[in-house]
Order: sequence, then C-alpha cells, then structure tokens
Amino acid sequence: MLNQLKLQQGLPIEIKIKDRVISRDNFTIIAGPCTIENYDDLKEIALELKTLGISFLRGGAFKMRTSPYSFQGLGIIGLEYMQQVCQETGLISVSEIVSLEDIDIMVEYIDILQVGTRNMQNYRLLKKLGKTNKPILLKRGMSNTIEEWLFAAEHILAEGNSKVILCERGIRTFETQTRNTLDISAIPLIHNLSDLPVIVDPSHSSGRKDLIKPLSLAAAAVGAEGLMIETHFSPTETKCDSEQTITIQKFRELLEPLKQIISIWKKSLN
Repeated sequence: MLNQLKLQQGLPIEIKIKDRVISRDNFTIIAGPCTIENYDDLKEIALELKTLGISFLRGGAFKMRTSPYSFQGLGIIGLEYMQQVCQETGLISVSEIVSLEDIDIMVEYIDILQVGTRNMQNYRLLKKLGKTNKPILLKRGMSNTIEEWLFAAEHILAEGNSKVILCERGIRTFETQTRNTLDISAIPLIHNLSDLPVIVDPSHSSGRKDLIKPLSLAAAAVGAEGLMIETHFSPTETKCDSEQTITIQKFRELLEPLKQIISIWKKSLN
C-alpha cells in the first residue's frame, strides 16, 4: 500500500506559524508542562523557556487519561490560560485536541493542534482538522505501523491542510522498563517516504526523566526536525506525568550538547 502514498512531493515543506518556521532546515523544540494546572505556573514556565530561546509552549487543557479518576485537565479555562500566557510572552501554543466537538474552541485559542496517540486513527477528527488552516501535530499511535501513521496524515492532507507535523512518541512493545519503546528508525524511514517534518517526544516514549537527554540527542543525531519535551520547575508537584517531566535546570543542561549534535548533522548534509 505504500505506493499509494502521496506524501512524497519532492519539495521541502515549510510550516509557518507567526514568525517561526517548522521545516527540515530548522530544529524546533516544543516544551512545557504535561497539563495546564493554573495560570501562574504556566506563566512562570513560559518565561523560563523564553529566556532559553524556546518559541513553542506545550500544555494540555483536555487530557485523555487511562483512569477516569485521574486529572482530566482544566478544559476551556486551561485554553484561556494558554492563550493569555502566549499573548503575554510571544510564544506559540501547542495543545491536544481530544474530540470533534472541541474543534471550534481549540481553533480559537491554540496555534498548533496536537492529535494524541489514541486519536491517530480517528479519521472523522482528522478529516475535520484537514479543513482547518491550523498546523496539526500528529502523534503516532502506540500500536501503529509507520504506514498506518502516514495514511493517517493523508486524511488531513487530502482535505487541503498541508500543515502536518509528525511526532514519533514511542510504540508499545514487550519491554517493561520504559513506558513505550522509542522507534528511532522511524525518523530516517519517514524521511525516505515523506517530506513532512518529524519530531520526537522522548517524554512519552520513555516515561522516565533519566532517559530524556540521551533519547533527545539520539533523535537529533538521526535527523529529527525537533523535540517535544515535558518540563516544569517542580515536576514532583505536578498532577500528571511527573515521572517523565524534567526540571527547567535539566532542560537547560540538555540544550548545549543538543546544539552540538544538530551542528554535526547539518555539516554532514553539506
């Protein structure tokens, strides 16, 4: 079925959001808390990230949780906090859309709409998102093949929205030491099959804060166009995914070696 894919266009794809560009020529870092819990914390994190040169702020307002008793997010209030913080700091917002019924409100408040792993094959949602003009960050399903992932992207592209960013977030395997298994081979494979930019989420793929740095460097080394990392000034106090969220200080320590890997990768292309 791969020969049916129409993703290979032969032209580099550039996704412009405000004054930023996501493409094969730029390394994009999206960072922030797993879940928006209140305005003050989100603003503090955003200001810290801005001082480090980060332009994209992530944070969930609606959360799909395995347990119905886990924190489900603040909903519209969370979206209002995200919009306000990004207006005040100049950052670009990234947040997950979990339902068809939320599209209108998400489009109003958020710059980049994220489709999570559980919704990768929610084709009605994908088609609807394909009719918007918002960039869509499409995460790979936890049990899906690369082919299925690319066809999911096609559902968005076929409706006229070419602003698709792929995100490898790990797949479910028999390994129990990590939350998922990061499929690092997916990045160069995607490059062979598609012109879409692909970023890596080391937080959800590992579920372990001690693996964020090595997995981030590995992603950059194989040519990923960016990273999505969960960070917070006090991860142990967060309501969601504290075990895979790194401190702002650890995030800062990651940036320098990351720049070196990116520089080596770019030189290898010349």
